[in-house]
Amino acid sequence: MDLELADKVAVVTGANKGIGLAVTRALVAEGAYVVAGSLTTDNLDRLDRVIAVPLNLVAADGPGLLVQRAVDEHGRLDVLVNNVGAVRIRTDGFLGTSDEEFDWALNMDFFTTLRATRAALGAMLQHGSGSIVNVASVNSFSQPDAATVDYGVAKAAVVNLSKSLAQEFGSQGIRVNCVSPGQVSTDLWLGEHGVAATIGRATGVDADTVRATAVASIATGRFTTPEEVASLITMLASQRLANVTGVNYVIDGGLIKTT
Repeated sequence: MDLELADKVAVVTGANKGIGLAVTRALVAEGAYVVAGSLTTDNLDRLDRVIAVPLNLVAADGPGLLVQRAVDEHGRLDVLVNNVGAVRIRTDGFLGTSDEEFDWALNMDFFTTLRATRAALGAMLQHGSGSIVNVASVNSFSQPDAATVDYGVAKAAVVNLSKSLAQEFGSQGIRVNCVSPGQVSTDLWLGEHGVAATIGRATGVDADTVRATAVASIATGRFTTPEEVASLITMLASQRLANVTGVNYVIDGGLIKTT
């Protein structure tokens, strides 16, 4: 299926690894130009049709600078994928999670999305079209727990913002959707300082045991791959789904039992 993304201009945040890198590659495979932002860009520097921009997206001006680079280089912006984010496992629960830690999560997981979206909307409204896809999480709505309390709050804010913007700007040709992954085989879960390792250290078990316990609760018996999440995001970016907006799509291998 032709997703009609040839020569479209996309911005991807947090693009150097994991889901962001997979999204960048998927968009390029569909013929899009990508302006990809991340603190480091070693995995992006040699990709065709990609402008890699090393910058701090948590800084107040970071997202705007990335969007402006896309407009300066290509004269337009068609797609924004807000992927940048991180989680810190709070082993002391809610009462052990300070205001500063909530502030960290909101800046990393919500304000990066808010600022990039605000910057992108100006460029998209000039052309009367655009697709914004925000990476949220199943933690935003289903069985939130104390270990990710600040992350879940921030991602819930992303979902709420997305639905509000979908209503406000839908009549002007802008679509806003979310993708909420469950466990994904990236460093966020499986890295040296990822969820499995952090929980393992806190509970006195090895990371592989934590991972196996997580897998046991997934209907498909495995984590989602970054490429699978990227495929869903790329479809939502496409005008093939031009009347889909304000939706939060879950991709979690059946972890959450939805109807």
